[in-house]
Amino acid sequence: QVQLVESGGGLVQAGGSLRLSCTASGRTFSRYYMGWFRQAPGKEREFVACISPNGGTTKYADSVKGRFTISRDNAKNTVYLQMNSLKPEDTAVYYCAGGRGGVALDKSYGYNYWGQGTQVTVSS
Repeated sequence: QVQLVESGGGLVQAGGSLRLSCTASGRTFSRYYMGWFRQAPGKEREFVACISPNGGTTKYADSVKGRFTISRDNAKNTVYLQMNSLKPEDTAVYYCAGGRGGVALDKSYGYNYWGQGTQVTVSS
């Protein structure tokens, strides 16, 4: 069992930056593919970014490419999402997810474990 806890959300003005963190319990974090998803009010949960277990491969949604960066520190059991040039449309609850399968990483069903979410609000 893996437990994921997100932090770092908050209120920021458009054009600003935030860094989200997700810390995992357990000893096998380095074996997990990790992802970030988000869900805005009235919308479905959508893929944001994912990263391979060794951090060597990343993938981003087109809507955040060039603005967001996913990274991980396996020694700290933590995955990060650096968000720059934030826009009001980035406002959502951001969720961290972990999975071992390595497939469908841009889909919710590609992950086995989820955090509780952290709110990001971008004001115009």
